[in-house]
Amino acid sequence: MQWANALSQLPSLEAALQQVVEEAKAKLQAAQLKSALTRQVQVVGSGSLPGLLTGYLPPQPLRPNLGILFVSAAFASEYLRVLPLLSDLLEVDVLVGCSGSGIVGGGQEIEEGPAVSLSLAVLPDVALHPFHLRGDQLPDLDAPPSAWIEQVGVAPQAQPHFLLLADGFSSRISELVQGLDFAYPGAVKVGGLASGGRGPRGNALFLLDARTSTPRRELYREGTVGLALSGNVVLDAVVAQGCRPIGDPLRVTEAEGNVILSLEGRPPLAVLQDLVERLSPADRQLARHALFIGLLMDEFKLDPTPGDFLIRVILGVDPRVGAIAIGDRVRSGQTVQFHLRDAQTSAEDLRSALRRYCLERNLGQDSALSPQPWGALMFACLGRGKGLYGVPNFDSQQFREILGEVPLGGFFCNGEIGPVGGSTFLHGYTSCFGLLRPAR
Repeated sequence: MQWANALSQLPSLEAALQQVVEEAKAKLQAAQLKSALTRQVQVVGSGSLPGLLTGYLPPQPLRPNLGILFVSAAFASEYLRVLPLLSDLLEVDVLVGCSGSGIVGGGQEIEEGPAVSLSLAVLPDVALHPFHLRGDQLPDLDAPPSAWIEQVGVAPQAQPHFLLLADGFSSRISELVQGLDFAYPGAVKVGGLASGGRGPRGNALFLLDARTSTPRRELYREGTVGLALSGNVVLDAVVAQGCRPIGDPLRVTEAEGNVILSLEGRPPLAVLQDLVERLSPADRQLARHALFIGLLMDEFKLDPTPGDFLIRVILGVDPRVGAIAIGDRVRSGQTVQFHLRDAQTSAEDLRSALRRYCLERNLGQDSALSPQPWGALMFACLGRGKGLYGVPNFDSQQFREILGEVPLGGFFCNGEIGPVGGSTFLHGYTSCFGLLRPAR
């Protein structure tokens, strides 16, 4: 498995595409050459490197299997030209991508102005299945798993993982991820909502499949472009929701739809008011504009940590009865906890999530027992970046400091897709990372 990423900020679409293609291909070839030399040294054993290189012919560059492309909204008037131009520059089996208000690549986060990020990968023994689903063709949520499998076109026995790039205006993405969880319960799903468009059909979704006699080359303005990966590949997900809990976990004693009517037998608003009174002056001020609620995803957890809660916005309160409306359905008996969000909390949560992933995967220890990630994708909320931290490139720099030089591409989303507690959700204010590594 080989992976490379390149970023361009050139103002010309043609020049930007040419730059990222040439740079990503050069990085791939360098990685292939390094891998071939390493294998030859291992075979020969103690032979000297000059002797090994005598008569050595470098390997022919391998055709990339996969391309992942993100194009900034500065090129919105030229979205139609992206795939035709790219097809003249690059031979790749499958490519998916979308538009973004901000673009991630080359260790940078370009939140304004023209930018193109291209990741290329050589994935031996990995099956790639791209697909496009319109929101109006999704099965009902009470449909059997077979209905979802028929739409996607991949058997669960293949044990696929999914990359999802969707248009928030038309994809019905929350229903889609619920359906995919139902049909493919063991699969990891990560991705984000395309951004940059100001209304319906304003975003762009790209899909290219060159493996048939008549290559498929599509620009979609609605729905979801997805990619199922199966075979010798694992897709790991790291979700940093950027919040910290305040107060104690609370039991919902009465609820209806997305409205909490009673917490621990008391009106939720009264519980919240008591909690806010006990906060520090700084947190009390923060609670005025950055207060959230977390839903515990595993009720069997005796000592839940921040990553065990699904963070949702508080939509409003009803002072007459003290009820609180939140951005998700809630049920009686569920455990919830109030949370706060600020730059420091988001930074600490991001570092904690990435370090926890490294610890769980034994990264940096025995790579033979735990294959290292070869490439990664970052899906960050538009509410993060410089607007939150006050400095550029924050999330991607934290990723690099903790994970090392793993090629990273991505974009700033209108919503982020990633798992919490074994189920997949659409998030806000989140950074979701998808890390790819060989299964064996």
